Amino acid sequence: MTQAEKAPSSETKARTLAPDPPKKPVRRGPPEKPKTFLRRIFARWKWPRKLRVTREGRYFLLITVCVGFGAFNTGNNLLYLLFGMFLSLILVSGVMSELSLRHLTVVRRLPPRAQVGRAHLVEIEVYNHKQKVPSYAIEVEDLRAGQPADKRCFFLKISPRSAQVAAYRRTPARRGHDWHVGFRLATRFPFGLFEKSREVDCEGDLVIYPAVDRVVLPPDDAGDRMGGVVPLGRGTGDETAGVRMMRDGDDPRDIFWRKSAQSDQLVVRERVREVRREVTFVIDSRFRGQKPPEDFTARFERRIREVASRSVAHLKRGDSVVVRTTASERTATVPARGADPLLRFLALLEATPLEEPTAEKPENTRRKGGHAA
Repeated sequence: MTQAEKAPSSETKARTLAPDPPKKPVRRGPPEKPKTFLRRIFARWKWPRKLRVTREGRYFLLITVCVGFGAFNTGNNLLYLLFGMFLSLILVSGVMSELSLRHLTVVRRLPPRAQVGRAHLVEIEVYNHKQKVPSYAIEVEDLRAGQPADKRCFFLKISPRSAQVAAYRRTPARRGHDWHVGFRLATRFPFGLFEKSREVDCEGDLVIYPAVDRVVLPPDDAGDRMGGVVPLGRGTGDETAGVRMMRDGDDPRDIFWRKSAQSDQLVVRERVREVRREVTFVIDSRFRGQKPPEDFTARFERRIREVASRSVAHLKRGDSVVVRTTASERTATVPARGADPLLRFLALLEATPLEEPTAEKPENTRRKGGHAA
């Protein structure tokens, strides 16, 4: 081999030394809606604060306008003084509410699991980073994608350089992902005339498990026919099936010393092999058409709830459970692992359209036949 063949080419060196292209980060969160041209323009000019006039504020503004109109028409100094006082109250309200909303950090603590029809707690912690100014009357609203914001936490006072924690209770109504997109901080401090608010981005994801009903399994359940049952035999279980004389190859740890002391030979225990029953459930997750019909969706949700309930009952009895769908999706769990993997699989299970085989057009058949001829 010559020296030129041994030396790598410049293209090979460039390929070797070139860094790998950066991987595109995987986005976590709800699917984004396509933004129109007007939405993109308004998103660039989004106001950092939102102001809403309360019912008391409307009355106050009406009185202020009336007093100002009377002062300009009559020229009365007392009316001018009163009008200036009303305007100063509006100015003070805006400044103090802005001080309350500034330099606040919000943290959400979600539970490890949640279930349909069962209430869970979500903790909200607000930290005030200001050095000397406290924050008063802060209302934190948890925002979720595609759902109305109906849960709020109220903080009367947050001292400087300190945090306050509150929680709200929520009962989910449907399974799947529960996307939290951020918070809305609002305050009516100090006079309750205006409500100033701002939004903070804070993403969070909580998987809602399907509802589990109480199911009482009969002693001879149909699961024996749906799965496989391991026959009872000798093995390495915890229970003792009997005793026998020790033979070559037996484990010395199985020696039954009480019986061995009564006879001249060593006696060992025979242990029972662990029995595990396997139950299989099948879920029909394929539908015809582009959109699932309402009756199919209702049957699909009822089937998921039924499978979740019966699976939990079988796991409590000591059986292993296998769940598979008609779309070749499958999961399995045993009592040692618990029901969390199975319930998570059922929570994220979605129906898929049935791909129908498309018939070949007669024109293509004629062309192929013509070429073949």
